[in-house]
Amino acid sequence: MKYYITTSIPYVNGPPHIGHAMEFVMADVLARQARQQGETVIFSMGSDEHGGKIAEKAAEQGTTPQEFADKMSATFVALGRKLNISNDRFIRTTDTAHEQRAKLIWKALEKDIYKGQYIGWYCTGDEAFFTETEVKENGGICPNHNRPYDKIEEDNYFFKLSKYTEKVRTAIESGAFTIIPETKRNEIMSLFNEGLDDISISRPKDKISWGIPVPGDAHQTMYVWFEALMNYITVLGYPEHEDFKQFWPANVQIVGKDIIRFHAAIWPAMLLSLELELPKVLYVHGFINVEGRKMSKSLGNFLAPDDIIDKYGADAFRYFFLRHIPSYGDGDFSWATFEAAYNNELANELGNAVQRTAAMIMKYQDGVIGEVLPSEHDIAQYQQALTACKFDRALDEVWAQVRGLNQYIDVEKPWMIAKQDEPDHLREVLAYMVSDLLEIAELLEPFMPETAEKIEAVFRDGTIKPIEGTLFPKFEA
Repeated sequence: MKYYITTSIPYVNGPPHIGHAMEFVMADVLARQARQQGETVIFSMGSDEHGGKIAEKAAEQGTTPQEFADKMSATFVALGRKLNISNDRFIRTTDTAHEQRAKLIWKALEKDIYKGQYIGWYCTGDEAFFTETEVKENGGICPNHNRPYDKIEEDNYFFKLSKYTEKVRTAIESGAFTIIPETKRNEIMSLFNEGLDDISISRPKDKISWGIPVPGDAHQTMYVWFEALMNYITVLGYPEHEDFKQFWPANVQIVGKDIIRFHAAIWPAMLLSLELELPKVLYVHGFINVEGRKMSKSLGNFLAPDDIIDKYGADAFRYFFLRHIPSYGDGDFSWATFEAAYNNELANELGNAVQRTAAMIMKYQDGVIGEVLPSEHDIAQYQQALTACKFDRALDEVWAQVRGLNQYIDVEKPWMIAKQDEPDHLREVLAYMVSDLLEIAELLEPFMPETAEKIEAVFRDGTIKPIEGTLFPKFEA
């Protein structure tokens, strides 16, 4: 079985934030689980590097757009490594292969592309066009960037998005193209009810020069958002490469809620124009506030993933953002809730269960585990949760098992069985505890790969290999 999963590709105008990191980890969980199930996986990430905003940032720093993009893209690659993200590909939109294939895609879309005059409003900060209504509602000032919208009158190329409104709507309604959660599906369906307008997909080169030239028209540059969407098939070698033929359509594409329109309306329409299948699932995650407020540098509450990972480790980061940020909505990060989850759940509950089990087998059986039978827990709800991208629910299922094991230890009291000199019963109880921990490790592997490996290393060879120190050393506030 072939399994293809993508994250959105972050725009490299700024450093990675915790929302990027959470999205990478979500995709990594699904990729690792697919591999566990024996599927052949391509997991692609990348960086979006063209457009006026990149040229503007590069000029501010006295460097070229390419040098700026190189430096910023490297920070996303580094974050992936730090979080143990198991991506197979990392595509950059400045890659020569992407640029060549983007031009092939444009040519293949030409039956639905026409030239016309665009009159409207634009924000370089968003790299996006805005309607008259949106501009009026915001008093002529972009709320995201606190700068006036630019009034634009120019000849651009347009894509016939309106032509595909009904086809995309039908694909969603039939389940051929699934959008989760349902709230996001409903949001995009209401957009279809209003009808989709054709969209401008290029800018004059004298306005935006940092981008891919439109084939056959050196005076026009592909609009960055239109071209960036193509990465999901250029990374597979569209149109001729075997990877593209075998792995498209994507099993899951993961994006943030701010770019749902691009991925649930424009991208499917482009694919239909190319006569390609739509992705099977589009999963849309929410935003993360920090200490109850929207994260922003101006508020002084910008949180870099490294701030957390460097202190607590990648697995603790992965655990918190997958379990304590709602998979189907917005969430909040605070140091207090993070530290409580770390100390109470990771150190006390999971770490303690591993340590107690290993210590008792060392003490009572000289480290020899004995026969371990496979665990017989029902993991159907865990699997269903992952299929639905409910990462929080899947981890709830694992934690029910962790807490159940601790309860089993407290009820059975192996130390009392040892005192009563019942070695067969004691061996049975301790073997059950090991069986439980090995299953917990297997369920945790997609979520917390380092932790899973450490647990398995302690118990898997029939004799205890103690961990140096503890799995999760406690932090005092």
